[in-house]
Amino acid sequence: MNFTDLGISDALVHALEKEGITQPMPIQIEALPALIDGKDAYVSAETGTGKTLAYLLPIFGKIDPALPNAQAIILAPTHELASQIHQQALRLAQNSGLPIKSLLLIGGANTKRQLEKLKKKPQLVVGSTGRVLELIRMKKLKVPAIRTVVVDEADRMLFGDSLGAVCELLEALPQKPQLVFASATEQTVSSAEARKLAPEMVHLSTGANQINADIQHIYFVVEERNKADLLRKLVRAIDPERALVFVHRNKDAELVKSKMEHYRIPVADLHGTHGKLARKKAIDDIRKGAVNVLIASDVAARGLDIKGVTHIFNYDAPSSSKDYLHRAGRTGRAGEQGYAISLITPQETRLAQRYESELGIEMVEATIREGQIFAAE
Repeated sequence: MNFTDLGISDALVHALEKEGITQPMPIQIEALPALIDGKDAYVSAETGTGKTLAYLLPIFGKIDPALPNAQAIILAPTHELASQIHQQALRLAQNSGLPIKSLLLIGGANTKRQLEKLKKKPQLVVGSTGRVLELIRMKKLKVPAIRTVVVDEADRMLFGDSLGAVCELLEALPQKPQLVFASATEQTVSSAEARKLAPEMVHLSTGANQINADIQHIYFVVEERNKADLLRKLVRAIDPERALVFVHRNKDAELVKSKMEHYRIPVADLHGTHGKLARKKAIDDIRKGAVNVLIASDVAARGLDIKGVTHIFNYDAPSSSKDYLHRAGRTGRAGEQGYAISLITPQETRLAQRYESELGIEMVEATIREGQIFAAE
């Protein structure tokens, strides 16, 4: 089955071919017919399997380029994810030749500049719920023509204040839109909230809550005070082509970055207290190869799409298997081999057992001696 069989227009098929995409992924085969048909849906699939295109292609198919009004809104929990979705939309528009304009609306960016860009009448809006809702309240973002709303990373968005903002945004729309929820993991609470918003939604799933079989899972038992030295040794021994190092807190990202630079290992760091330009530079540096290690707080674990990540390091091991899944999903994409390496204190060894039992993976304990990595005896 190809994209044409699934109801995608020739212009969009051509756009995909320009990106080297010729065969639909399983979640796209599952989701495209239902979304093209206008059904509300919860789209679940493991990270890196094409969920963004699964909802973007139907949106592009329904947008009327001649109508100078916003016709679809895509909401994301982080600026990085919103930016990635926006960039994918720009590529689809450019490569297809369709005169569809996408606008990125995120907090932390210059509101006046965003207001100027709204005057160009984008048909697609991608952004953070807070900023999009703010502009709707100001009556600067006109919403009478909105036909589709996508909530990406729904398992994170349908909680607490974020859920309240999503509900307020939907209530501001004069007509009920098609609702699409997307996520790599499924939670009972978020699924229930989605069902309240879209009682007749269909569930479209291929492998959510699963980790790619091409990822090898390794852990080292290490005292907290020795983690930075172990990370240095591992980076030196492995020399990863492109690696992400995950820490729990913003200040830890800065601390680990400082220690790696002390060892003359070029790294970038990405966390919530960085401004928009600093965060963009960090991602650009890792994507362009200016550095091959990016240290990221948990804010970057969701939806971060950096091609060619060969290794992820859990400097701080996540307490939940769901968070481990999101982090590990940054590597081992598109059939490539990936490695998820965790630094676990002696008190945290139960976490490795939890990952194994809840995710159905094998965690291999290892040691490093004289620059060589061995399976632990």
